Amino acid sequence: MGVLALLWGSGFLWIKIALDHGLTPGWIAFLRCLLGAGVLLALAYGAGQRLPGLRDRRTWGRLAVAAFFCNALPFLLFGVGERTVDSGVAGVLNATTPLWSLLLGLGLGAERPLGAARLGGLLLGFTGVLLIFAPWSDGSGLLSGGALALLAAGASYALAFAYMARRLTGGGTAPLALSAAQLLTATVLSVPALAVPALSGPHLAPGGSERLFPAWTGTGVLAVVVLGIFATGLTFHLNYRMIAEEGPTSAATVGYLLPVVSVTLGALVLDEPLTARVVAGMAVVLVGVWLSRGSGRRSIVKATARAARRRPAPTAKAR
Repeated sequence: MGVLALLWGSGFLWIKIALDHGLTPGWIAFLRCLLGAGVLLALAYGAGQRLPGLRDRRTWGRLAVAAFFCNALPFLLFGVGERTVDSGVAGVLNATTPLWSLLLGLGLGAERPLGAARLGGLLLGFTGVLLIFAPWSDGSGLLSGGALALLAAGASYALAFAYMARRLTGGGTAPLALSAAQLLTATVLSVPALAVPALSGPHLAPGGSERLFPAWTGTGVLAVVVLGIFATGLTFHLNYRMIAEEGPTSAATVGYLLPVVSVTLGALVLDEPLTARVVAGMAVVLVGVWLSRGSGRRSIVKATARAARRRPAPTAKAR
């Protein structure tokens, strides 16, 4: 769990470093998907898992939707957002995904009317976001393009998770192969962003002529390589192992550690300001998320208790 939280939470740091050393949001998203897909393809091949067949248009169509909202779009939005927002704050805003999931479920009628605790958690979570940006101080932080892009990335994840739970689970394709196919699809979907000047160039060379690639540095390239291989591809694999070995509740707990990791790394490595307001806002967001997931936790506990009651008593030999 610690390794997964460190790798996953460090992604915001690597994005910021890549941006500071010449890479642009479009190229970061594309290379991240490409490298992550390469890792998962190698792992799937080693495990003997095969991608969906080319004739399986239904699965590939669903993968395209999932890849857009779970990978291509949020990866791009995180790059756009971190142009102007600290990496630690980006990690905190990523933690709002469960709040967006709850709002989406209410809008689609998939959630029952909220109880007092979950409603309080929802309101508390977004109050934490307000606390971080303090719009009453300058009136622009929360409505800046970077902040809105990061919040939109969290909402995109929520939409993707809801879609994937309905359309991409329970099929015949093995999980690693399915993830590899999804990131491979996301790589293709990230290509159009490379043609948008505001996202990826073209850039002016010192002599005034246009060039496709920005002035990448070795540090920037190394950052995006680590981001793609470790903070994307390997984290997918570790997350599946966590779910398989420890259960979904333990895997979900990692989400509470990501903003802590991102804020800590941002302060230690990039010297980002670790103000009391940001720390307090992060705490409020995480408490809000915890409260908003209350019914989910209770249902897991109840299901475990029912299973224990149905389980036959151990024999004398087993004791």
